[in-house]
Amino acid sequence: MVIAADYPFLDILWTMIIFFTWVVWLWMMFTILSDIFRRRDIGGWAKAAWTVFLILLPFLGALVYLIANHGGMTDRRVEDMRQAQAQFDERVRSVAARDGAAMEIEKGKQLLDSGAITPQEYEALKAKAIAA
Repeated sequence: MVIAADYPFLDILWTMIIFFTWVVWLWMMFTILSDIFRRRDIGGWAKAAWTVFLILLPFLGALVYLIANHGGMTDRRVEDMRQAQAQFDERVRSVAARDGAAMEIEKGKQLLDSGAITPQEYEALKAKAIAA
């Protein structure tokens, strides 16, 4: 407990502030670098130049990139999310449209409505689909 007595509360608070500021800084750098490498509107040399700028002058490079490309970063992120949502929705539709219990019950209802099966057969089909 001697260590705890030698490290006062304000020092702990300051250490936590410094640590979380560092985490936010790393997060921001990863976000900027991932945006740079996902861009399709600039070439390889421009990507390399931005990367070198961020490595050699990290604070100035991040500030300049955020000022110059803040709207583009947002647009690219929104478009990526929209595409990911569309892919997810399509995947869910393709999986849900397959042979599921709801699909079997719907087919059985159509057969019942058309008169191809009796209500007892429909109930048996529904019970079988729910049990599966």
